[in-house]
Amino acid sequence: MTSVAPGYQRSSTLAALQELTDIATLLPHEIARQAGLSTSELHALRHLMRAPMGPVDLARALGVTSAASSGIVDRLVARGHVERRAHAADGRRTEVLITDSGRLEVLRRMAPMFAGLAALDNALDDREREVVERYLRGATAAMRSAM
Repeated sequence: MTSVAPGYQRSSTLAALQELTDIATLLPHEIARQAGLSTSELHALRHLMRAPMGPVDLARALGVTSAASSGIVDRLVARGHVERRAHAADGRRTEVLITDSGRLEVLRRMAPMFAGLAALDNALDDREREVVERYLRGATAAMRSAM
């Protein structure tokens, strides 16, 4: 590895970062499985928690075709997790919005993680938080350089 990336040496922080990225990759699949959803359905709910979206915008956000997005929305509508409605500004268009049921499904499954992360963050003092933030932002930038 050092011939490809001079100065790279395995450390406890790099091992912990690798463990974090591995679990972050597995997390959506596990949350979706627990909820009886596909990973795409879970990601759709996550996007819709931010704001309603048109079907084409949702397809783009999910990286799928419009037809695939329509199927995802159909399945979520059938479960009561999303609704289709006429767009407020343009009645010819449709938008998809998350329901209380959909929001609760996601938040209920992720609440233990959010509580643990909040406790961890609250235990940091300002100096520690600065160091952790600098490390995480640097790691994010390093990962983005491979994209």
